[in-house]
Amino acid sequence: MKRFLTATFNRVAKKEGSTMNKKKRSFMRQVMIPAFCGAVTAMNLMTTTAFAAGTEAVTKPLDSLKTLIIAVIGAIGVIILAKNVMEFAQAYQQQDSSTMNSALKGIVAGVMMAGISSVLSFLGF
Repeated sequence: MKRFLTATFNRVAKKEGSTMNKKKRSFMRQVMIPAFCGAVTAMNLMTTTAFAAGTEAVTKPLDSLKTLIIAVIGAIGVIILAKNVMEFAQAYQQQDSSTMNSALKGIVAGVMMAGISSVLSFLGF
């Protein structure tokens, strides 16, 4: 690691030419590179394993919130679906093709929102 950092630093120093003086290079070699390597080593050595038990107390409110949000989305989807079906029927009666297209897009969106709970339960959420 130290060789890689030193080689990279030397390439940068050669590109910059005279702008980097010897003090900056020696500071990098003597202080910064060993400090960076030491920090990486410390992060690798200071890992701990967490043994968690009884996570139901944490996850139960989140599961309830998830269920509530999915139910609200499903209910809104049913409302959107019903509204757009009626809109499509009116557009079909009046032979208005642009409103029919808009209503069909709304029907598809309503079906997707109404069926979100079954899709998520199928996926395991």
